[in-house]
Amino acid sequence: MNDAPVKDADYSVPALARGLAVLGLFNAQTRSLSMQEVAERLNVSTSALYRILFTLTDTGYLNKRNTQYELGARVISDGFSYLASRDIVDVAMPHLNELRDRTSLSCHLSVRENTESLYVYRAFAAQRLSVNIPVGTRIACHCTAIGRMLLTGLDQAELAALYQHIRLDDYPPPAPRTQLELEEMVEADRARGWVLHRSDYSTAIAMAIKDHRGTVTAAINLSGPDAVMDPDGATEKFEALLRECSTKISADLGYVEDR
Repeated sequence: MNDAPVKDADYSVPALARGLAVLGLFNAQTRSLSMQEVAERLNVSTSALYRILFTLTDTGYLNKRNTQYELGARVISDGFSYLASRDIVDVAMPHLNELRDRTSLSCHLSVRENTESLYVYRAFAAQRLSVNIPVGTRIACHCTAIGRMLLTGLDQAELAALYQHIRLDDYPPPAPRTQLELEEMVEADRARGWVLHRSDYSTAIAMAIKDHRGTVTAAINLSGPDAVMDPDGATEKFEALLRECSTKISADLGYVEDR
C-alpha cells in the first residue's frame, strides 16, 4: 500500500483549468477571439484547444461566429443571476465598516421604497458626537442626502409619476417645495454624482450604488458633526473616501463603469 502524501496538484483537472483560463480571456476590452489568438495567449497549440473550445461552445459558455469565439449566454445569464441574488447588505457591510474605521464617522446604507429612504445597515462610529440613524428608519427621500441620491435612479417621467400626488410644501428648507424644484434638484444631484446635506449641527455626504445593470439600487452616506466635517479640506477628503467605497460596492455588484 502506498502511504505517500498526496499533493494538492494531484487533485487538479488540467482540462478544467484550461477551460476556465479560456473564459478568463474575455472581458469588456476583449469581446471576441479566434482559436489562434486564444492559443497564443495561453501559450498552447490549437490542437490542444480544439476539444475544450468545442465543449465550451456546445454547453453554451461560448458562442462561435465564423472563426471568432465570444462569451455565450450561459456565462452571462448565470453570472447575472448570481449577482442579482447577492444581498446588498452582505455586499456593502465590509466596505462600510472599513470606511467607518478609516474616518471614525458613521456610515449608512439605504434603499428606496416609494418616496421613502429605508435604512438597512449602519456602521456606527462609537464616539460622543456621532450621527446614529437606526436600521429600519424611514425618511422622505427628498429631505436627506442619501435619499436624494436614491432619486437619481429615476428619469424625469418616473420622478414625476412618483411625486404627482405628494405634497412637498410641508417640509422645511432646504427640501424642495414644488415638483419643478424637485426635478431640478435631482438632475443637479445626478450630474454632480454626490450630495452634501446639513441639518441639526451635522453634515452628511451621500453617493449612489449601482448594480450590474447600471441601475441605482442603493445609496450610502458618511455623516458626522459639523466640527469634524467643516475644516478646510475635510469635505474633499471624505468625498474621495466615500467615492472609493461606493465604487468598490458597485463593482462587487457587477457594475462596470463606462470609460
